Amino acid sequence: MIWKLIHFSALLLGVVTSPAPSSSPTTHTEEGPCRIYNSGRSADCVGRQLSSVPWRHFPSTLEDIDLSYNKIQAVHADDFPRFPQLRTLQLQYNNISHIDNDAFKNNTRLEHLDIFNNSLQEIPAAALTPLLNLKMLSMSNNLYKHATLVDSFSTFVKLQVLSMGGPLVMGLKKGDFEPLRNIKLQSFAIKCSSNLSYYEPGSLEVIQTRNLGFDMAIDQQPYALHHMLRDLTNKTFSVIQFRNLFEFMYYMGTEDIFQGLKDITVFQLIFHRGKFNENLLRMALMNLQVTPINRLRLQYIDFARSPTFVDDGAESSIKNLALDKLDLWYISNPDILRFDWRFTWFNKIKELSIQYVYFNSVPCDAWVEMEGVELLDVSNNRLKNEVIFSQHCDYKGSVPNLHTFNISTNDLTSLKDLSLLTKEFQQLQVLDFSSNQLGSAKTSQDCVWQQNITRLIAHHNQFQSEALNCLPTTVHYLDLSYCNLDQLDMAYFKKATNLRELLLSGNKIKFIPTKWGSPSLQSLALDGNSFGLISMATFQDMPQLSQLRAGNNPYHCTCELHAFIQDTISKGKVNLTDWPSDYRCYHPEAFLNTVISKYFPGQVACDIRLVIVISVATTAAVILILMLICYIFDLPWYTKATYQIIRAKYRAHKEKAAGEVQEFAYHAFISYSHFDADWVRDQLLPCLENNRNPYRLCIHERDFMPGRWIIDNIIENIESSRKVIFVLSRQFVNSEWCNYELYFAQQRAMGKTFSDVILVVKEPIDPRSLPSKYCKLKKMLSTKTYLEWPQQVNQQAFFWAQLKSVLGKPTITAERMHSRTSSVSGLSVTGPPKENEILEVLTPNVDEEAEHKHDNIRRNNDELLNQRQIPMVAF
Repeated sequence: MIWKLIHFSALLLGVVTSPAPSSSPTTHTEEGPCRIYNSGRSADCVGRQLSSVPWRHFPSTLEDIDLSYNKIQAVHADDFPRFPQLRTLQLQYNNISHIDNDAFKNNTRLEHLDIFNNSLQEIPAAALTPLLNLKMLSMSNNLYKHATLVDSFSTFVKLQVLSMGGPLVMGLKKGDFEPLRNIKLQSFAIKCSSNLSYYEPGSLEVIQTRNLGFDMAIDQQPYALHHMLRDLTNKTFSVIQFRNLFEFMYYMGTEDIFQGLKDITVFQLIFHRGKFNENLLRMALMNLQVTPINRLRLQYIDFARSPTFVDDGAESSIKNLALDKLDLWYISNPDILRFDWRFTWFNKIKELSIQYVYFNSVPCDAWVEMEGVELLDVSNNRLKNEVIFSQHCDYKGSVPNLHTFNISTNDLTSLKDLSLLTKEFQQLQVLDFSSNQLGSAKTSQDCVWQQNITRLIAHHNQFQSEALNCLPTTVHYLDLSYCNLDQLDMAYFKKATNLRELLLSGNKIKFIPTKWGSPSLQSLALDGNSFGLISMATFQDMPQLSQLRAGNNPYHCTCELHAFIQDTISKGKVNLTDWPSDYRCYHPEAFLNTVISKYFPGQVACDIRLVIVISVATTAAVILILMLICYIFDLPWYTKATYQIIRAKYRAHKEKAAGEVQEFAYHAFISYSHFDADWVRDQLLPCLENNRNPYRLCIHERDFMPGRWIIDNIIENIESSRKVIFVLSRQFVNSEWCNYELYFAQQRAMGKTFSDVILVVKEPIDPRSLPSKYCKLKKMLSTKTYLEWPQQVNQQAFFWAQLKSVLGKPTITAERMHSRTSSVSGLSVTGPPKENEILEVLTPNVDEEAEHKHDNIRRNNDELLNQRQIPMVAF
C-alpha cells in the first residue's frame, strides 16, 4: 500500500517513467532494434541505446511506441509521419534537445505523450499544436527557464494530466498558465528550482484540477507558500502534495505560513521529503485542526527538534486534530511521534499508520491518548516484545475503539506477550502479526485473547504445531501461510468452531489427517505443502467446505487420489480453485510431472470389489487346475509315497545309530505281483539261487522281517540290495505295492544310477497303456534296454545268461551267511496278502510236517485278516 501511494505521488509530479509495455503479446518479432508485439500495434524499444528513432523498422500499424531510456537527441519531422494510428508515445529519459515543428503533424490521434527528463530548453509548443486529442502530457524536468504556456495550449480541451517545469524555472508569473483557464484537469504538477526566487500572486488562480503537485523548495522564499495557498482559496482538491518544501534548511521564522490551509477543502495533504522541525509541524497541525482535510501524510521527512520550541503546557498540545487517516512513513527521527512531548495529537485520529520510523519505546500514556484510533498500523518498525509490551503499563481501557491492529513485519517472538497486550482492547476484531518470529512452543503458552477477534493474519512466522493452541479460537479467518508448519494440531481446530476461511499455503505439512473436523469451514488453502496423499475421507467432516486450493504438492498418483478428484469434480460441491494446472504427480517415478487431470488408472486397479471378484475367481480356477493336475498325474499318490519314504528314512536313521542296519545283504531285490509268484518261485529263484555260486535274492514272502512296517521292509531291503529286478506284467501295473517298490527304487536311483534297476518283461506291455503315475516307467521302457522272457523253451537258457550277466558275478559275504540262518529259523510273514492270498515261504527241503505247519499259519493269517485291517503287501 505504501509503495502504491508513493508511486502515485511521484506520477503526480511527472517524475516516474511510464509503465512497461503489455506483458501478454499475441505475436512478436525481434527483427530490428525493437520488439514488435500485439499484432504489430506495439513497439518496445526501451533501453536499446538508440541515438535516433528507428522508424524504418516499424510497421505503419503501430499504436504504441516506447522509446524511453535511450540516447535520442532530436525528434525529426520524418520520424513519426508513417504512423497515423499512434496513440501513445514515450520518449522520457533521453537527451532530446530539439523537436521539429512538424514532428507530430500526422499523429493527430496521439493521446499520451511523455517527454519527461530530457534536455529541451523551450516548451515545444509548435510541435504540440496538432495534437488536439492529447489527454496526458508529461514535459517536466527539462531545461526550461520559464513555465509560460502559449495560447495554443487552450485548444487541448481533452487534456487531463499535465506536468511541466524544470530545475531552471526560477519562479512563476501570473500569466504563465492563462491558456489553461477553461480546461478542467485531473492532475497538474509544476516543478521549479530548488531555490525559488519569486512567486507572483495569482499564478495558480486559473488552475482547475483535482490533484495538485508542487516540486519546489521555498527555503529562500518561505512566504511564497502563503500566496500559493491564497490562490487556492475556496477550491476543492482530492490531493495536494508538497515535495521538498524546505530542502536545505529548517524554517526558523515565526510567521504562520500554513494559515491559508483553513480556506482550502482537500481530501488528502501530503508532505513528501523536506525538513520539518517542531515549530513548522506545529504550525501545520494547528491549521489542520480547523481545516476540512481528511488525511495527512508525512513521508521521507527529516524531522528535528526546534531549539526555540517552548512548552506552554496544555495550550501547546494539539488536541483537536480530527483526521480520518494519519500516515507517518520513513521519518528520520522517531521523536516526531511526541513532537510536543505529548501524544495528544493522536487523540482523534481514526486510522494511524506509523511505518519505518523505528521507534524503540511505547510509553504507557501513548496507548491512553489513542482513544479515537480505530485502525493502528505499526508494521515495519523492527519492534521487539519489550518495546511494544511493558508489564509496568496498565492497558485496561486503552484504545477503546481499536478494531484493527497491524503489527506485522517486526521482530516479535512471544505470542503470550502479544495476547497480554491486546486482551484489554475491547473492540479488537482484526489482528495482523505476520512476518515476525512468532510461533515457538516455549513462548506460546498461557495465552489469553480478546474474545472479539475474528480475523487473524499470521503468515510468514515460525510456528510449531504446539503453538497453534495459543491462537485465539474465536476467529473466522486465519492465515497461517508460510509458517514452516510440518503438522497440524487437530485440538485447536476442534475448538475453533467458527473458523470459515483457513490459509495454510507454503508450509511443510507432510500429511493431512483424516476426518478433519471443522463444521463452519468454507474455504481452505493447502497449496505448496509436502503431503502426497489426499482422499475423500479427509474433508468429510467439513460440511460447509466450498473452496479448496491444494495444488503444488508432491502427489502420489494413486486410486485414492483419482477417486477424490473425480468425486470432487463430479459433485461440484467443492470448487478446486487452482485445478488443473497446479496438480501434478510426484510418485511413482513413471508419472513424474504428469498433470493429474491426465492420470487415469485402470478400473481393475481401483475397484476393490472387482479386485475381490477377480481374485476369488482366479484362486478358484487355480485350485481347480491344481486338482485336475493332481488327478491326471496322481500327485496325491506321490505325496503319500514321499511321506512314507521320509518316515522310513527317519526310522532307519535311528536304527543305524543303534547298529541294526546291514547294507547290500542281497544281490537283488525281486519286485513282482502275486499273480507272477509261481513264475518267480518255479523259474527265477531256482535258476539264480540253486547254483554253485548262488545269488542271494530278496523276496517279500521269505525275507521281510516280521513285526516291522511294510514300508520300512520295502525301503530297507531295496537299499540293502545291489540290484532291483522288476518282473513286469499287466498284473504288476495294477499292484499298489509294486507301484510303491518301483517308486522307491526310482528315488534310490536318483542318488546313484539307473543301472541298478533291471526290467524283466514277463509278458508284452504297451508303454502307452500304462497309467500316468508310471511316467518314469514309460520313459525307462522307451530308453532303457530290458530283458524279455521268451515263451520258447529253447531261448530261455540265453535269457538266464543275460540276466546273470547283468547281475554280475555273485560273491559270498557275511551278510549271506546271516541271511541264510535267518531264512531257516522260522517263517517270515510280513502281513496278510492282498485278496486274502497266503504268503508263500520258499525254504529248501520242506517236509510234510512243515507243510502242515504252513497250512496252520495260512489259516491263522486268514483269521487275522478278518479281525482287523492291516496294511497288506499287494504284490
